[in-house]
Amino acid sequence: MKKIILFVLIFNLTQNYAQEKLIINTYNRTSTLLDGNWNYIVDPYENGYFNYRYEAFDTQENPSKNAYFLNSKPSNPSDLVEYDFDASETIQVPGDWNTQKENLFYYEGTVWYKKSFNYSKSKSTNRVFVYFGASNYESHVYLNGKKLGTHIGGFTPFNFEITDLLKTNDNFLVVKVDNKRKKEGVPTLNTDWWNYGGITRSVKLIETSSNFIQDYFIQLDPNNKNKIKGFVSLNGTEITNKKIQLSIPQLQINKEFLTDENGVIEFELTNKKIKYWSPENPFLYNVILNTEGEEIKDQIGFRSIKTEGKFILLNDKKIFLKGISIHEESPFRKGRAYSLEDAKQLLNWAKEMGCNYVRLAHYPHNEHMVRLADKMGVLVWEENPVYWTIQWDNEDTFKNAQNQLTTVINRDKNRASVIIWSMANETPSSNERNIFLNKLATKTRTLDPTRLISAALEQSSFKGSSTVKTIHDPFAEVVDILSFNQYIGWYAGLPEECEKIKWKIEINKPVIISEFGAGAKKGFYGEKTTRWTEDFQEYLYEETLKMIEQIDQLQGISPWILVDFRSPRRPLPKIQDGWNRKGLISDDGQKKKAFFVLQNYYNNKN
Repeated sequence: MKKIILFVLIFNLTQNYAQEKLIINTYNRTSTLLDGNWNYIVDPYENGYFNYRYEAFDTQENPSKNAYFLNSKPSNPSDLVEYDFDASETIQVPGDWNTQKENLFYYEGTVWYKKSFNYSKSKSTNRVFVYFGASNYESHVYLNGKKLGTHIGGFTPFNFEITDLLKTNDNFLVVKVDNKRKKEGVPTLNTDWWNYGGITRSVKLIETSSNFIQDYFIQLDPNNKNKIKGFVSLNGTEITNKKIQLSIPQLQINKEFLTDENGVIEFELTNKKIKYWSPENPFLYNVILNTEGEEIKDQIGFRSIKTEGKFILLNDKKIFLKGISIHEESPFRKGRAYSLEDAKQLLNWAKEMGCNYVRLAHYPHNEHMVRLADKMGVLVWEENPVYWTIQWDNEDTFKNAQNQLTTVINRDKNRASVIIWSMANETPSSNERNIFLNKLATKTRTLDPTRLISAALEQSSFKGSSTVKTIHDPFAEVVDILSFNQYIGWYAGLPEECEKIKWKIEINKPVIISEFGAGAKKGFYGEKTTRWTEDFQEYLYEETLKMIEQIDQLQGISPWILVDFRSPRRPLPKIQDGWNRKGLISDDGQKKKAFFVLQNYYNNKN
């Protein structure tokens, strides 16, 4: 139980970086969506945030009426106010501005959003929070002219309490969203995906009782498959000696607990009739938490995941991870994915291919993906956006990375489908980087001892040999699963190179090839050695699959990638046109020849 107490304390501390502790399971709480049309103003010079001496308006006692967060109106015909949200254009939330507004396609900078609304609480003593699924990248949030706080990170949720500022009528929520890439950011300046700006996931008002269930972790004990354990914590002014009832009807569990002085209960429940969640039987239990004036429901699966030598064991049985990597792009709108329909299409394509596993790259995806993966029986790798080369010796950068990782673990720690937390992708080894990643791994194991840790590393030559490959990275000793990206036949020679390559991996851990692939334009055919043809991509997949079968520890793969995705790094006319073409499905939903190669491999793989 000491680990559980430490888990709660760490979350209470780390969430301060996002200014307020995260409310989990907003999926099933009483809420009011603020999605739809929002007014917006493009502000590349940030005139709505700074005065002409570059002093922030929101730090001033009496800011100018031209501070956009005030939503000012002229008080008389002579009054000078140089903006008007209500007369400005509208944009859809959730959604990125790049694909909604042609003139903002490449825009990186500040856009201000404003939403007006009325709201009446169902009970006068209730509390209300505004919750953002995600907003890329730095967001300053204001309600009725008062600043709620700032959030940094483009893919993690955040919330602020608005109880004392909320009115029955004529509330206005203003958000300054800035997607400029920053050298000290996480991710940093250089990525191989589109920097979609905007409020990219749903915004909602969460109404709670005065003392409410803020957080809980309900899990199968990794050391005892007949034991469910965890914690529940309350938020409020009266949280000591409060009754919390935990019910799992299918297991005939109905227990009552009293909170301690911190508003926390800890529990261990033994039950020998637990059905274990798996891809073949993704069984979810209805879990109900009750406290005074509040009932929270969730759907939770119980399973164990661990490694033993070179094997991955799900519920103590060996499993090969038949996977694919996925970017968070909509298969329908050609922009940032955010809807349940987006998630269904992406995961259905993965299942059609024969996958039992997906790698959600290179950042936390929306909650629909993991919730649906729970129901569909798809195992999930989630990744922190520590990508390529960032400022390893910058303490603020580390805190930023740690906060984003902490937040996604907090959001998704009750999802049975999630089995791997990834610390990073393709980061070059150095002493500073190793310290950075080691600290993230240590934090993760403290927060969640029930899942595996990995990172997408890079392969290298074994003792200088050009034909023998290995993994030579100090962080390989830290992770539970040895994962790496390799592009032999695409960035290194042609696909025929694969037959020359041997692998010598001396670390006795399971191996996942987290990426391999080749670009292909759908409908472009030719010789199998002609780049960008479907035939080339098909040939590379055939040769790569034969090559990696030689790796004794191989326990899974997640080739790059399910669907073509936008990237400004890919300008080749008539082939890429701003798209990374390594998808096995084109941007308009057509399957390429390599899709069926991988599908056949999975269908015949035990």
